[in-house]
Amino acid sequence: MTLFFPLRCIILAAGASRRLGEPKALIEKNGAPLIQWMVNRLESKGVEPIIVTRQELMIDIALCCPEKTIVVNPNPDAGRTGSIRCGILHINSEKSKVRPYRLLMVPIDRPGFSDETLSIMIKQHKCSVPSKDGKGGHPIMLTQNEIEIILSEKDPDKPLREIVRPEYIQVNDENLHLNLDHQIDIEKWRNM
Repeated sequence: MTLFFPLRCIILAAGASRRLGEPKALIEKNGAPLIQWMVNRLESKGVEPIIVTRQELMIDIALCCPEKTIVVNPNPDAGRTGSIRCGILHINSEKSKVRPYRLLMVPIDRPGFSDETLSIMIKQHKCSVPSKDGKGGHPIMLTQNEIEIILSEKDPDKPLREIVRPEYIQVNDENLHLNLDHQIDIEKWRNM
């Protein structure tokens, strides 16, 4: 028997964007910042995300995404796993405390997944990632088991790929591996 657990979602937007030189969450496409664009995509599929960011971006992100839950990672430079942990701790502290749950983890700098891939991932009830050409992509689906493993990890800088072992879900997604690190990547995203 398969158990169906509720879905929660976090958008990771706490990176310093050192390579790019400007906050990735605030890059615009058709007049809308990436963070707003991502929230709208997720909400169009019935997913209500929590945004995890850094202190210096909190006000700008709040202005872009009014009435959305924003969590500030007090130590974002310690690594992405620490930001994931901040989001999980916020979810676990909510009054409703619905557990167990599934967690869709969406890095702001990986917006290339298609709506079809997003729909596939939302339906997953196992730790999984979309995959193309033998390489995993985003978003990542975590189950309660992986959530507990992340919470118990002492090193916030330890890459997620060293902590969890997701199953690869094959997708035919041309831009799955798009990573917004350079201006050329941003132009590709804007033209998608």
